[in-house]
Amino acid sequence: MGDEGGSLHVSNDSNGLDHDNGDQSRILEIYPLSSYYFSSKEALPIKDESVADRLQRMKSNYAAYGLRTCVEAVILVELFKHPHILLLQVRNCMFKLPGGRLRPGESEIDGLKRKLSRKLCVNPDADGIPWEVGECLGVWWRHDFDTLLCRDLPSKVKNPKECTKLFIVRLPDCRKFVAPKNLKLLAIPLCQINKNQETYGPVISGVPEMLSKFTINIIED
Repeated sequence: MGDEGGSLHVSNDSNGLDHDNGDQSRILEIYPLSSYYFSSKEALPIKDESVADRLQRMKSNYAAYGLRTCVEAVILVELFKHPHILLLQVRNCMFKLPGGRLRPGESEIDGLKRKLSRKLCVNPDADGIPWEVGECLGVWWRHDFDTLLCRDLPSKVKNPKECTKLFIVRLPDCRKFVAPKNLKLLAIPLCQINKNQETYGPVISGVPEMLSKFTINIIED
């Protein structure tokens, strides 16, 4: 996978056989996009009409609850023999990983499952197919309200405003995705987002590097 900096390890396994390295947690088995069904549901309300609105909302929430903690899902599928990541597109311009802000006192895993069900399912119970949330890929910090998320938290930053954690979410071989009408659920090649911060932002464009410790095993039909 030269376009991805040579860091991703991708194999094909038509039978889904176990590997001999004994570390199944470092193997990501992904299934063809054609294994999944896609539909739409009623639009979700857009909280922020502008950057200024979002900034004001972040300040209000910080004053009320303190550090904003978000959880987001890295979900992979196969298309054209290459791994693709599922992203939500807002207003035909901005891309987001599925997920969102935790409620006060809510655990990271429960919060991510709730957000995934709200944005990608019909019912709160994930439509009867539980989400399999795996390990945390990385942690990103927002030093101040008007700064971008970054991987580092310098010691001089005493009161960061946001912490975002990315988790692997493994898919079964069949599932139905039901996205709100005002959000597009897209499968984007990992090689396209790699280090493409201008289009996808610092977090999404850094996902291929975070996945470099995994072997991606494509399960063919």
